[in-house]
Amino acid sequence: MWISLGATLLLPLMAWVLYLRSRPLLQTQDVVFLLTSASWHPLQGKFGFAPFLMGTLWVTTTGMVLAIPPSILTAVYLSEYAPARVRSFSAPMIDLLAGIPSVVYGVWGVLAVVPYIGHTVMPWAQKYLYFIPIFQSDNPTGFGILAGGIVLAVMVFPIIIAVAENVIHAVPQGLREASLALGATRWQTTKHIVLRRARSGVFAAVVLGFSRAFGETMAVLMVVGNIVQMPGSVFDAAYPLTALIANNYGEMMSIPLYDSALLGSALLLLLVVLGFSLLSRVVLIRFAQSAGEPV
Repeated sequence: MWISLGATLLLPLMAWVLYLRSRPLLQTQDVVFLLTSASWHPLQGKFGFAPFLMGTLWVTTTGMVLAIPPSILTAVYLSEYAPARVRSFSAPMIDLLAGIPSVVYGVWGVLAVVPYIGHTVMPWAQKYLYFIPIFQSDNPTGFGILAGGIVLAVMVFPIIIAVAENVIHAVPQGLREASLALGATRWQTTKHIVLRRARSGVFAAVVLGFSRAFGETMAVLMVVGNIVQMPGSVFDAAYPLTALIANNYGEMMSIPLYDSALLGSALLLLLVVLGFSLLSRVVLIRFAQSAGEPV
């Protein structure tokens, strides 16, 4: 019981400690100003979190947009269409991808993804997609949001695929047989019966991948550029909250409120992840209620 109680109280305790350490900043500056200001000048006592928050959202959203469709389609294929030999070969490979350290993904991003974006993807986008502002940027290096999004997408592939495949595979076989007996095709059965029954679990897999992507530090730090600015394009450099903490904590602590600002960014990151988790829980409950499943 005490172990369970300790695990339950761990999150509030972490949030409370971060709040106490960030309270000096919160007492001297307005919270709304901190969240909306784009001015980050620690020597002048200006700590605007907007560029870091927007950088985190840009990189995470880009990564999830790239990761969700292929991950769900891969899970559907492995569960419903792939031969047993393919599934037995794919399972350990997916587990291996999930176990690779994030710094290895970061090195791969620096050596392969960044040069490809800078030399191939960005010139092509500026030539053929010049009418879409989101694909236009004056950053020629390749270090930016798209590079971070691609690295994040590859990192969350195994998480979403593994969880979604297990959930889809757990749908009772009788539902498939009943649908096929009524004349439905295999794809119609998968789309309207299997995925509809498993949608809450698939959504949970996506949320799990989102949580991993949102809190990732090292791999994103290495490829995203780390420039304090409000991004306007997927090719722009950004500075996520995780990179801000990793790059600066422990340095320049003699600056007043600097330590408090960094721990405030950690508290902000914790609250954002907690908010998304609560929102996903509400959606899962509604999915279960609409499907007649126990909550």
